[in-house]
Amino acid sequence: MQFHRQIGYVGLAFVLVHFAISAQWDALTLSNALHAPLLVWFGMAALLALVVLIATSVWRQSLRLSYEAWHVAHAALALVLVVGALLHILFVDEYVSSLWKQILWGLMSAAFVGLLVWVRLLKPRRALARPWRLERVVAERGDTTSLVLKPPATDFRFDPGQFAWFAIGRSPFSITQHPFSFASSAERDEVELAVKALGDFTSRVTELEPGTTVYVDGPHGVFSIDQDEGPGFGLIAGGVGIAGLISMLRTMADRRDVRPALLFYANREWDGVAFREELERLKDGLDLTVVHVLERPPEDWAGETGYLTADVLARHLPPGYHRFQFFICGPDPMMDAAEAALIGLGVPSERVHTERFDMV
Repeated sequence: MQFHRQIGYVGLAFVLVHFAISAQWDALTLSNALHAPLLVWFGMAALLALVVLIATSVWRQSLRLSYEAWHVAHAALALVLVVGALLHILFVDEYVSSLWKQILWGLMSAAFVGLLVWVRLLKPRRALARPWRLERVVAERGDTTSLVLKPPATDFRFDPGQFAWFAIGRSPFSITQHPFSFASSAERDEVELAVKALGDFTSRVTELEPGTTVYVDGPHGVFSIDQDEGPGFGLIAGGVGIAGLISMLRTMADRRDVRPALLFYANREWDGVAFREELERLKDGLDLTVVHVLERPPEDWAGETGYLTADVLARHLPPGYHRFQFFICGPDPMMDAAEAALIGLGVPSERVHTERFDMV
């Protein structure tokens, strides 16, 4: 996802350079534009689609676009971009004047069509044959809701910390699906999600009825203690970022894992700390230390306050923490600060792993 986002900027830079070099600036008038050949119209359609696609992604929240509306617009703009670019190339004889160029563009076009068929037809069809069931909807603290799901068979497996794309109460062929981290133990048959009310869909999950059909594309991701094992684990969560991390802790408890785990959990208020009672219970079966950091603590609070800083980390990190594997999930500013703080405290960068929810 990060590569996808960065390559969008690179693509825009190349397209703008191409436009700047090839445009006949002295002939840019409204009359000439209206009577321009098709190759110009297709090229401009592709360029404008790319600009709008990137702008709506970068400034989605400022534009107050819901995730669902953005997702539909993103797919439509991408289609206009690719089709317009290919038609532009086709109408410029120079680009397809030789056999090797025709083969090159033919292969790339076939790859795009094949990818579209795979993502929009074949994968949803496979999911359609394996529907899941929503078993329970459980209200948690902090505007968080646990969705307990039943896979179609007991052979579904995931690594603690991974995520999947979910179509809940809608067709697997729908354009918009939602990515959620697994919050349950990887050693159990039931699968649990932790969903915080942050958008149009997530604000309505409390209205879901048990028995609702769910379609799943996953698991995905390498954010997991099973992918990067170590002598101990440092977990840093902000808000609903606890989802994948509590999956790790629940899995360790079921496996009777004796390795030490240290959880830093940042929230605004004490009453909004999701799973706080369960975290206390998990201490009974794990070598677990939990450090709560509250932005607005209650009057009798004796723990850490404010933001999660390098000083807070340094006060609680145990001896030998340099060899731990660290996993960070939460709001981007907190993740950036925690990642920089850990590296500043001497943790090798290859032992610091992040999972970013706010891609757009």
